[in-house]
Amino acid sequence: MKKVTVPLENRSYDILIGENLISNFPIYLEKLLSRRIIAIVTDKNIENLHLSKLVDVLSEAGIETKVLVINPGESNKSWETLQTTVDWMLANKIERNDIVVALGGGVVGDLVGFAAAILRRGIRYIQCPTSLLAQVDSSVGGKTGINTIHGKNLVGAFYQPTQVISDISTLKTIKDRDFLAGYGEVVKYGLLGDYNFYCWLETNFAQIKEKDTKTLIEAVAHSCEMKAKIVIDDEKEHGNRALLNLGHTFCHALEAATDYSDRMLHGEGVAIGCILAFDLSAKMGLTSQEDPVRIKQHFSEMGMMNSIKDIPGVLPDTDDLVELMFQDKKVMDGKLNLILTRGIGKAFIARDIDPNLIKSVINESLAS
Repeated sequence: MKKVTVPLENRSYDILIGENLISNFPIYLEKLLSRRIIAIVTDKNIENLHLSKLVDVLSEAGIETKVLVINPGESNKSWETLQTTVDWMLANKIERNDIVVALGGGVVGDLVGFAAAILRRGIRYIQCPTSLLAQVDSSVGGKTGINTIHGKNLVGAFYQPTQVISDISTLKTIKDRDFLAGYGEVVKYGLLGDYNFYCWLETNFAQIKEKDTKTLIEAVAHSCEMKAKIVIDDEKEHGNRALLNLGHTFCHALEAATDYSDRMLHGEGVAIGCILAFDLSAKMGLTSQEDPVRIKQHFSEMGMMNSIKDIPGVLPDTDDLVELMFQDKKVMDGKLNLILTRGIGKAFIARDIDPNLIKSVINESLAS
């Protein structure tokens, strides 16, 4: 097992990364419980895979569980499901010193984290991410929230978890497409700030694709270390934490354009968005023309989407996609800021990007 610590003074917490951690869950709770009761929120997919094991080990340790199962999918990261979750916690008399466990992927983690932030003005919660995407990204750093009709993650709070327990064994049970979508976030870390890590991924991608435990632990731990370092320096995204959004402005627009459906998963959108960010950087003369080709080839070798054209179904036209991008949280004074690069591992915040250049790379991706 590997441990990554996020040192945030009195809000510091550990990220535990290893195999079969759910089986040992009570051990990690020993110093955290104020009473022998714990709330668990999960979705119907994870209920069938991991819930009974978690409930059983907690029961054997004399810990009572209260369980809420929600519908899976990005469309349930909504006002309605948030209200259902908060009302359920109140009906079950979950107290401020109790703990709620978010057992699932990014949707469950974001939703439960936000519910924990607002319930009784803040209760404790543990992230137990079961997808690669959640293990390397959404479970770490305290960003919580829901989507609205105006866009993704526009309502939420910065609220750090009490602990993150990433059981690599859960990755063996998810569908290949969902697993690969999470890989988009792993690659993002190399692209934004660690060239050597990106090269390591190019060398070890076959083992990752085969879900080799040792390689996965290394990839997840390094991703968490990179994110933790950025979060420590800029917890509430007033500066360099925005670098973690490499590819995300394009991604969020594409998610909105596909109604947050399984036509394109979040991590797939991140992969496409990263390529578009490098395409735009190359078009602006900031990075070499070879970089986006190299990255596109890597995602292709993993069997992932690598252009907008790969997204099935009808999409809005280019002007409408750019308009969706202007709902991004990084828009300031009506001007679009993007995360661009000066090469692999050298991301930076670019201000006031010419929309015509953005339209150009979108059109090329639609045609490629």
